[in-house]
Amino acid sequence: MILVTGAAGFIGYHVSKELLSQGETVVGIDNVNGYYDRGLKQARIERLIGHERFTFQKMDIAHPETVLPLATKWPEVTGIVHLAAQAGVRYSIENPFAYVESNVMGQVTMLELARRFERLAHFVYASSSSVYGANSKVPFGIADEVTAPQSLYAATKRADELIASTYAHLYALPCTGLRFFTVYGPWGRPDMAYYTFTRAITNGTPIRIFNHGEMWRDFTYIDDIVQGTIRALRRPARGDPPHALYNLGNCKPQKLTDFVAVLEQSIGRKAELIFEPMQPGDVPTTFADIEASRRDLGFEPLTPIEAGLPNFVNWYRDYHAAA
Repeated sequence: MILVTGAAGFIGYHVSKELLSQGETVVGIDNVNGYYDRGLKQARIERLIGHERFTFQKMDIAHPETVLPLATKWPEVTGIVHLAAQAGVRYSIENPFAYVESNVMGQVTMLELARRFERLAHFVYASSSSVYGANSKVPFGIADEVTAPQSLYAATKRADELIASTYAHLYALPCTGLRFFTVYGPWGRPDMAYYTFTRAITNGTPIRIFNHGEMWRDFTYIDDIVQGTIRALRRPARGDPPHALYNLGNCKPQKLTDFVAVLEQSIGRKAELIFEPMQPGDVPTTFADIEASRRDLGFEPLTPIEAGLPNFVNWYRDYHAAA
């Protein structure tokens, strides 16, 4: 049995679906908060609930009084994929308390739960490429310094890594953190650029492009992220302490204006672009060094944006036509 937090979220939904297809029994947890459209989160959960080996529990991971009893409710849990978090770089500037509660308190609560499961083999959790901050050396490598986060979101994700390493040391609890790089694809998050751009181009409204277009992102398709996450789950961290970190990215950064051009082609309409300065908390470039992920996990991203973006656009049209 695998426990997946953030099961109503973008990555959590896809990871849960793939685990089920591989024959696992999955318990999904999510508080279904209102950071973005609850209807989309509910639609994801409804697709999972139809599976006989999936159980959903609505719950806030930051509340230990409700989370810790799960150790006795589901003692057969052997793995945790902890993906629940308060996401979004820019929103962390507006609402810092939500990030500390969900991302820091939530991490501690889930680790406290993890060490209570007698059969648990591995605790896998979501970190983020944002921990690299404004590092000028590219590609970003796991051994690089990560001491200058540019947003509170990034700071909470780096804190999660340190907390997990501490629990691995104190309790010999195998933990692996995955630094995700700009994940996109069907059933994605409406606050992400690819989603807002698709909506704007479809509706004929302008797109804001920050840093005057000098933005590069290592856009990574959801299927590749799911593949890497489950490969990590199957390989418990070793060492002293048993804590590992990996980058999961496409290893091929795209200039944002080039990304928009592929999106225009997928939609069949031109975008109206408005170029603006860099926003607070943002960084100009992300670029994953995935050599360790290739070596240890057998991770290999297979989906270029020329294939991934049309998949997203097709899903977007179907979902919003039916909504």
